[in-house]
Amino acid sequence: MASNGTYKGTTAFTDTIRQYLENKAEKDALFAVKFANPSKSVEDCATYIINEVRKSGCNGFADAEIYGMAVHFYEEAEIEVGNPINCQVVVNHTVELTEEEKEQARQDAIERLRQEEMAKMRKPIQTKKATTEKKTQDVQPSLFDF
Repeated sequence: MASNGTYKGTTAFTDTIRQYLENKAEKDALFAVKFANPSKSVEDCATYIINEVRKSGCNGFADAEIYGMAVHFYEEAEIEVGNPINCQVVVNHTVELTEEEKEQARQDAIERLRQEEMAKMRKPIQTKKATTEKKTQDVQPSLFDF
């Protein structure tokens, strides 16, 4: 698992952290109390993790390391979150799409293909004759070249 920044583009990271923490809270009553802290949020937790990852200088982490940072964020009463960082996160988990999301993705792909085909049809066609004539003109020597 890697890191994300200002959640504008990558929500899979935050969602994965949220799911892990919710599952842990269901199984661990002591952690559930800390997880319910109204002064903390999963978004701040993700920002904290991203800043810690950045400080480390490493690009890849085991899931357990990232989840450990998430738990640490909630277990510490006072913790420096840091500023949001605009970066891309790679989450190595399979994201399950709903049927509606799959259908929307299909429709988006069809629309992109249609747009690409329309752009090709609008593009002016260059004839081979024009290119061939230019080549033959360049190859023929002039009378002044002798």
